[in-house]
Order: sequence, then structure tokens, then C-alpha cells
Amino acid sequence: MSAPLNQAPKVAMVLAAGLGTRMRPLTDDRPKALVEVGGKALIDHMLDRLAAAGVETAVVNVHYFADRLEQHLARRAATHPLPRIVISDERPQALETGGGVKHALPLLGDAPIWVANIDSVWIEDASAIEAVARAWDPERMDVCLMLASTAGSLGFHDSGDVFLADDGGVRFKDPGETAPLVYVGVHICKPQVVADGPDGPFSLTPIWKTLAADHRVHGVAPAGVWMHVGDPQARDAAEARLGGHGPAGST
Repeated sequence: MSAPLNQAPKVAMVLAAGLGTRMRPLTDDRPKALVEVGGKALIDHMLDRLAAAGVETAVVNVHYFADRLEQHLARRAATHPLPRIVISDERPQALETGGGVKHALPLLGDAPIWVANIDSVWIEDASAIEAVARAWDPERMDVCLMLASTAGSLGFHDSGDVFLADDGGVRFKDPGETAPLVYVGVHICKPQVVADGPDGPFSLTPIWKTLAADHRVHGVAPAGVWMHVGDPQARDAAEARLGGHGPAGST
């Protein structure tokens, strides 16, 4: 059975160490996490979402303009006590998604965690994060992905990522296939899934594909409109789409 919301993860890994090269010139003087959409930094959109879902601690990795991001998070903490921010320092080398989680394992604990990118914003009628939490079942799965229809999202690739079975199981598309659903940057996982990953940078995706072959990756596709903020044009498109809806991340 899926976990009740009071058993949803209380710890999140927020992936904020990317270089944001596609976001230039907006990232010439700041990390991508501090690019604003609708008057609010991308990382604050995600931290507000996580706080609303009951997350108590957010481990944030830093690399590019790390000092500036840490200063922003310190200022935020003065007015937003939750989630409590813990820094995972990747100044020497950015470690990608899987390497970033592995590097932060001593800070994350052993219980299931949220893992969240900072470059997705969305409009929802009900909490999409809570929908993922309701679907999470640690007996049947090691990873539970937040997914969206390619037809109901902006800025993601049109060819999609995955297919979703009736029981919520995920199948990654084969080469040449077009899938109806795309991963939108938030998931729950057991942190141990990265423990055997290589030293240095590596991606989570190969781990997911291996686990999916054993039916250990599930997903949920809540209703809403998802926007990937990957470059200045996508940022402008997201702001235009958010017009009239209030800031993404408001509840």
C-alpha cells in the first residue's frame, strides 16, 4: 500500500549545482538557481513547494557562484525557517545528479528522500508533490517519479521519456520511440540507490533504467501545466504562461 502523507519524506536533496550554460546571459553573474521567474528565484519556487509538502530539511548542493547562492539561502532562512537548509559543497567539481546525491549521503540519512531539480515550475489545482507522496510505496518501489504529459508541458522534449503502466510502473522508451510522459524534475527515492555509483560525476538516469527493468521504478502524472526553465526564452515563456495564475509555487 502507498504511504500516508505523514510518512512522506521529510528530507529533500535540491540539485542546484549546475552551470546553467544554456541560461546565459542570465547566468553570467549568478547560478541558475537564482534566475527569477515571476519575481521569485527558481530555488525559492522549489523550496516553497517542498515546505508546503512538509519537508523539514533541504540539502542543497552548490558549485557555480556558490557563495552567492549560500548568501541567498542564509537570507531566506531568516524569514523561512522550513525547510532547514544544509549545504552540500561541490565547489571543487560539479557531480551531476547521481554524483551529487551520492556526495550528500552523509547529510541525507537512510530514510527515503525527495530529490528535486530547480528548473521546473508548474501550475496545479491540487498538490502534485502530495500526489507523488501518496503513490510512494517503499515495498514495491525504490524510485517514484513525478511525470507530466508532453502535451501539457512547456520546454521539455516532445519525444517524452517514459510509459506508465496501469499499476504505475515505469518503462523507459526504447531508441526511436516516442513516449507520452516526461520526467519533470521531482522524485522520491531510497538514497541507497546511488551508493554503488562511481566516484565523481554521474547521472541518475542509468540507475533508474536498471531499476525499472526490475519493476522498482514507478511514477505518477498529476494534472497541471509544467514548464522547464532551461534557457532565457523558456524563462520568458514560463512567465507569460504564469500570468494571471500568481507565482508558480504559490498554494
